[in-house]
Amino acid sequence: MKTCISSYSFNKLLRSGEFTQLSLIEQVKDMGFDAIEFTNLNPPKGVSQADYAAQIREESEKRGLPVANYTIGAELLNSPSLDEEVARLIGEVDTAAVLGAKGMRHDATGGYKGAERAYKTFDDALRTLVEGCRRVTEYAADKGIKTMVENHGFFCQDSERMEKLVSGVGKENFGCLLDIGNFLCADEEPEKATGRLAPFVKHVHVKDFHVKSGRLPNPGMGFFTSRAGNYLRGAIIGHGDVPVTQCLSVLKKNGYGGYVSIEFEGMEDNLMAIGIGLENLQRFIASL
Repeated sequence: MKTCISSYSFNKLLRSGEFTQLSLIEQVKDMGFDAIEFTNLNPPKGVSQADYAAQIREESEKRGLPVANYTIGAELLNSPSLDEEVARLIGEVDTAAVLGAKGMRHDATGGYKGAERAYKTFDDALRTLVEGCRRVTEYAADKGIKTMVENHGFFCQDSERMEKLVSGVGKENFGCLLDIGNFLCADEEPEKATGRLAPFVKHVHVKDFHVKSGRLPNPGMGFFTSRAGNYLRGAIIGHGDVPVTQCLSVLKKNGYGGYVSIEFEGMEDNLMAIGIGLENLQRFIASL
């Protein structure tokens, strides 16, 4: 397995202007990562997304740091038109190709809205989600790009739901971006969920959380609640309660040898936290 980092992990520094997505490449290379992953390109004013993607690819090739994956949002269920949303995602596949990324993660849906939420289930949405995902991945396959949906956003978070989506699409080019920490948002044990989805994994996010029982008082700032009301807070890799090594071991036993990408969501200083997380991740991988 090879190490990677999502640009999302640097959000504080990106928002402050200390880094741009372009300048992150040198920083990430110097930190010792094998690759970088970008979430939603943010080109400077007056620069098109396509031109910015080309600049990023040029810089990544110059630094010897591949762009492993491109990650974007999507809404296949609640968009005014499925055709329009699929067309937009196909355009994002073209951006992934300019970046040189071999994978693209797009969302499926955040779930039903308003009154429908009380009467519709994931299975009700499945046909629409499968159709949209299949159309995108068929286009991406011709470009040599794998597409995937991540277990996040509550509605598409459970391993059983993800398995239904991937098997429903039924294309070798389509799978899941498995985030080992995100299963806790649906109160699912990460190692068991990883075991279920391991055959379908195209890319991996390594995320850690501090976990406190919902039976305890609210621990305050920085924590959010899982579906069942437990408290979660982003942690440095190896400092939290996610069984990171066990999940990586399950993936390795199932033949996964691709990138494992840190996605840090904690309160700590970004550079310090990511540096410690990388050291731990490298050690975990070496121990497998």
